Amino acid sequence: MHIPLSPYLLLVLTTLFWAGNFVLGRAVHASIPPVSLVFWRWAGALLILLPFTWRHVRDQWPLLRHNWKALTMFAFLGVFCFNTFVYIALQSTTATNAILLNSIIPIAIVALSRLFGGTRVTQLQAVGMAISFAGVITIISRADLDLLLALRVNRGDLWVLLAVACWALYTFLLRQRPAGLHPLSFLTSIVALGLLGLAPLYAWELGQGLHMAPGPATWASLLYVAFFPSVLAFIFWNQAVGQVGANRAGLFLHLMPVFGTLLSIMFLGESLHLFQVTGIGLIFSGIWLTTRA
Repeated sequence: MHIPLSPYLLLVLTTLFWAGNFVLGRAVHASIPPVSLVFWRWAGALLILLPFTWRHVRDQWPLLRHNWKALTMFAFLGVFCFNTFVYIALQSTTATNAILLNSIIPIAIVALSRLFGGTRVTQLQAVGMAISFAGVITIISRADLDLLLALRVNRGDLWVLLAVACWALYTFLLRQRPAGLHPLSFLTSIVALGLLGLAPLYAWELGQGLHMAPGPATWASLLYVAFFPSVLAFIFWNQAVGQVGANRAGLFLHLMPVFGTLLSIMFLGESLHLFQVTGIGLIFSGIWLTTRA
């Protein structure tokens, strides 16, 4: 399956969906335990996928079985670890801290590509990345150095850093995903394998007496995380990385604080400030430079 859209548009939409995921994950942390959220997120995603993908899975079953080790690795990094670590982190850190630390991913991807993939980073790409990261810092710190220095690292932030490492490695390794696999077969298989790994952890959480608080907000939240940041975002991300490369794709994650700002203005009634405009301008300038390199 190939989506006939610009890879850069796919990356923009992906970061929009993921920004919403971070904000929502923090908003529901008191009503949905972290493992429950990630388990039902991917269970819902699998239910959405299967009506459209089961034929691909059936036809490519021998290829899937042959590549089960590689698929298990992708499931472990991208489905099990990254999402579980993020939701655990959002129990004790803010969405602001999480998005800031998540912005390290592009740098981690470039480092992996340079050290292990032999990918050369041009001066223009390095400058673009630095400018874009400066934009992230401007938005998160509200252009106030004292506020930036006042940010405190806590246990949740360490979970985010683990998630960052997992997603950077997942993205870097996408170049080595099994050849010949249909994108939907690949996604369905790693979601299913990720769920198998999550099931014992989910059972343990239930055994600790941690349960979801049922209600319309809970079901709406689960529907959002199952469809937008899971099904659509993973399809978009995997295709775009294959088209433009991990380094360029990773930089688009700096758009997450931009979308976090815009979502807050649209749905929370917050105002747009000069520091936000400045930060957004820096981020877009950095991305523009990098995509032209």
